[in-house]
Amino acid sequence: MQLYEHTLPGGAWLRGWVRDASEAMPDYNVRPAVLVLPGGGYARCSDRESDPVGAQFLAAGYQVFLLDYTVADAPGKAPLRYAPLTDAARAVLHLRRHADELRLDPGRIAVCGFSAGGHLAACTALIAADVEGELGLRGTERVLDAQPNAVILSYPVVTTGPLTHPGSAANLAGEDKALRARFSLENQVTGAPGAPPFFIWHTVADGSVPVENSLMLAQALQKQGISYELHLFPTGGHGGSLCTNEVGKPSARNRAWMPLALSWLADVFDYHL
Repeated sequence: MQLYEHTLPGGAWLRGWVRDASEAMPDYNVRPAVLVLPGGGYARCSDRESDPVGAQFLAAGYQVFLLDYTVADAPGKAPLRYAPLTDAARAVLHLRRHADELRLDPGRIAVCGFSAGGHLAACTALIAADVEGELGLRGTERVLDAQPNAVILSYPVVTTGPLTHPGSAANLAGEDKALRARFSLENQVTGAPGAPPFFIWHTVADGSVPVENSLMLAQALQKQGISYELHLFPTGGHGGSLCTNEVGKPSARNRAWMPLALSWLADVFDYHL
């Protein structure tokens, strides 16, 4: 097992776990990858939604990476505008550029995001073209090379309308009405070729990011014929992460989301250990 660290342009910190090549397991020397984007209202990157989550994907056989992206963690940094999306798109592009070194399949990269990190993960799939000029694309590279092949969203912020998480919207877009509209992702789902499938879960009782965020996204995906899987759990507040004692939000029911997501992703990537 190798630990990987890389600082992206702009200062975002990408780190991960890369499995060693093995003569005993030659069919698995190249594996799909998962990039984890923790939440934190675009004000921080939550530890609870970072390493513990990555460890689960690692145990399931993936090459796993975590991104600490730009957040409004100091006075004057908000609104962040496109900085977080630039970080996340650069991270996906970096993984593809270094696929051989990192022993990952560049055609099977998933992004898994939580809360505001869920908004960011969905942005990488839906509006990465907005930051094309910041990516430094080379040769035959396209914006699609900075977009994921699958998206896993945990209680995501989706809208910047009345049902938004106010802190996330303010940290990202401030009072810029045009930018808020662009970051209202239920209105950015199109039937463009290459749109990845989505796995979404939320709790109905979420008092911070209303469940309607996930419902609006699912409705938009349905309208455009984009594949998705949606799971709603009736109880539990916001920020459940793995819903275990380790992360401080134990729920025997809600922790089922991770096995469901792993099963879904295995089918999407045709990756069954």
